[in-house]
Amino acid sequence: MGGYRECALEAASGVELIVALYDGMIRFLRQASDAVDRQDVSARRIAVKRAFDIIIHLQARLRMDIGGRPAQALGEFYVSTFAQILQASQAASRPKFEHAIECVRNMRDAWKQVARDVSPEGIARAGTATPELTGLVAGDGGAVSEDGEESVRWLA
Repeated sequence: MGGYRECALEAASGVELIVALYDGMIRFLRQASDAVDRQDVSARRIAVKRAFDIIIHLQARLRMDIGGRPAQALGEFYVSTFAQILQASQAASRPKFEHAIECVRNMRDAWKQVARDVSPEGIARAGTATPELTGLVAGDGGAVSEDGEESVRWLA
């Protein structure tokens, strides 16, 4: 399993890796929400921490110098999402986790559209790429961690 995923992530574009990070965040938020139902405080905290790690990573990689207003909007989204998740965790609220999941899913879907638009087929269709969006995150490259954890590592 790890080998295939590692190869897939290494071949992925920067935008596709961002989508993978959003997928991971959604997965961890679902785990946190499920932990609320089980009243498993430890599992909820672990899942929330992993979601926070992704948000912090994405926030840290924003390129405000070249991203302009879209980068600023993403930064605001990350701050808002962080606060939503914190509130959901503190309240141990499945509905609040579900709301956060929906917000993250909406942003993920927007990035998926960007990925389609900047693919060779999408560029041919649209006639232009969106460098202001694709340049928001510094670096590229991903990996599966040594313990097989499904994570993406960005290189600055």
